Parts: sequence; structure tokens; C-alpha cells
Amino acid sequence: MAKNNKKEVSLEETPVITKTQEPKKDSWEVKDRKYLLKGGLSPVSFMMKSKGLYYFDEEAGYEREVSYAENQKTPFVDEFQGDARLAHIIFRDGELNVPKNKVALQKFLSLYHPERGNTYEEFNPMAIARDELVDLEIEIEALNAAKQLDIDHAEAILRVEFGSEVNTMSSKEIKRDILVMAKKNPDLFLELAKDDNVELRNFGIKAVEAGILKLSPDNRVFLWANNDRKVMTVPFDEHPYSALAAYFKTDEGLEIYKNIEKRLK
Repeated sequence: MAKNNKKEVSLEETPVITKTQEPKKDSWEVKDRKYLLKGGLSPVSFMMKSKGLYYFDEEAGYEREVSYAENQKTPFVDEFQGDARLAHIIFRDGELNVPKNKVALQKFLSLYHPERGNTYEEFNPMAIARDELVDLEIEIEALNAAKQLDIDHAEAILRVEFGSEVNTMSSKEIKRDILVMAKKNPDLFLELAKDDNVELRNFGIKAVEAGILKLSPDNRVFLWANNDRKVMTVPFDEHPYSALAAYFKTDEGLEIYKNIEKRLK
């Protein structure tokens, strides 16, 4: 009987082919970069500190010293090879242009320098475009909201800016100025437009101007003007008309509000 020479191979003996993991690629984009001093500052020259700085390396779990050396490929001092030739970092007229071949300096400024975001920032046209788009969208939202406001609400918001001058404005002037305010300062306008207390503060001011209520000389008490009976005491450190607006929201204050509303008509 012929022998079967085929060798049985168990699964345990089957060679396992492991895929070699590819080395992690550096995601750093090689390009020329520009850095600008913040706040629109543009001195003739400004020297940025370039040595003796520290960066917390989350992966390593400790702070590492960083410096800029012209002859090194990394800003990490513990990775320097040979003698380090330290160099100055100088902004001219508020900006610093770093060519793409100076990767170590770019990384030092873009990733590791502790003054990044405080003293200077990397110029990013796309980010600027996004910010401008957001600003335009907020402006459009504010203008649309201002256009739809009723005259009393618009008057209340303008009173925050112009005070008693609003009393002499015509309805057309109020509509014009509320649109101007929404365009010039859309964030403030939207904040005031969404603040319920703005109209109530305005209502309280009108009640005082109409001689229905009066505010004591020390700004601590609101009184009925015709008999000096106390309406409410202003809490310490609160603006009197803000306190009155909050009072109008209470059950007792709502009755006072309705009483004043009838007299103002």
C-alpha cells in the first residue's frame, strides 16, 4: 500500500503574514508663512523671545524646552544635534515672513511659542474670510431685525444709546437711527433686541418723564409722583431702571405696570 507523503499542516502552523505599519506622515504643510503682531501693532522692529521657553508636550507628559536655532531641524532643545546656533526673531513693521525652507522656525512660531495667539498670530486668509463672512451674516441679521421692529421697541433700544434725546425724535428718525445702530454695532443691537428688560426700562423712564412716577434724589426709591407713596425700593448696587423693570415682572409690579400703562395712553 502506497504511503501518502503529503504533510498535513495545521492552522497553528500556518505562517501569519503581518502587514508592516507605514510610518506616520508629517501633516505639516510646506509653504511660505506670514506672522503678524496682534492689535494692529506695527513698530519698526520687534524682537520676539527665541530661547529659554517651554512647551508642555502632552504625548511625553512633561514640559520641554524650545528654542530657535538656525542650524537645527527641530525647536526642541533635547533633540538638538551638535552645537546650536541660536538666532533672533525680529518682526519688521509688525510682520515676519518666513519662507517654506525654514520649517523649524515656522513650527516654533506656529506650534510651540507661548506668545502665539497673545502677542502675534499666523496670517490665515481663509480664517479672515470666514470671520468676515460671519460678521456680514450678523450684520444682515441685525438689519433685518431692526427693519421689523415696532416703533416702541426701537425707541427703547435707542434710549440705551441716546438717553432722553429719543424724546425729540420723529418716528422716521427713530427708524433711521435704529438701522444705523444695527449696521454699526450689530452685536450690541441684537443683544438689546433680545433683552426683554429693555422695553420695560424704557417704560419706567417714560413713566418718570410723564410725571407718573418719580425717583428719589439718592436713586434708591420709586414713588408715585402725586402722593409720594412708595412703589419700590431699589436693591443695593442695582441700576434703578433695571430694578424697576424686574419689579414690573412680579405679581405686584404687574398691577403697577397696568396702572401706569392706562395713564400713559
